[in-house]
Amino acid sequence: MKYFKVLIIPILLIAALSISCERDDICPNATATTPRLIIDLLDASNPDVAKNVFDLIVVGVENDMLLEDPVPEYVFTDTDNLVLPLKTTDNTTEYILIKEATTNDNGTPDDTTDDTTDGNYDRIIINYSREQVFVSRACGFKTIFKNVTLTIEDVNNDGRWMLSREPLTDNQSVEDETTTHFNVSH
Repeated sequence: MKYFKVLIIPILLIAALSISCERDDICPNATATTPRLIIDLLDASNPDVAKNVFDLIVVGVENDMLLEDPVPEYVFTDTDNLVLPLKTTDNTTEYILIKEATTNDNGTPDDTTDDTTDGNYDRIIINYSREQVFVSRACGFKTIFKNVTLTIEDVNNDGRWMLSREPLTDNQSVEDETTTHFNVSH
């Protein structure tokens, strides 16, 4: 009987703890979180056809200054679409997209401190309004973006390589990552 009491107490304790755990205490990986902006890159001469940009580098802009590190997925990348995060603390996100980027070592291959990136620089400015949406107790809130606009600017006056942009819907919103939000022709 004493042995039975020693076994029953831990079993009851484990059962009580497992019953107190709720399904909502862990945020599943499949749960949608704050979505990123999806841009498809299309051929300007045939807008129904995707077209790769070669040796693309994407760098974020903060207070009119380039961030030191580029977006990790877009460092000398060949791609026909972009998936870019938007700021959840501001109503504007800016990126510099460098087409056909090359590294200029300024004649000092052993010294990377003076290296620059050459290529055709365009800036995209994404404006939007933010809305917080409750997902669950475990996952918290996610941000969705409403009335999203995208503007393209030439940075180094050598002609924009991104020629036009088109939102897929009027009053474009970014609420998920299942569909394209903008088409950009180049």
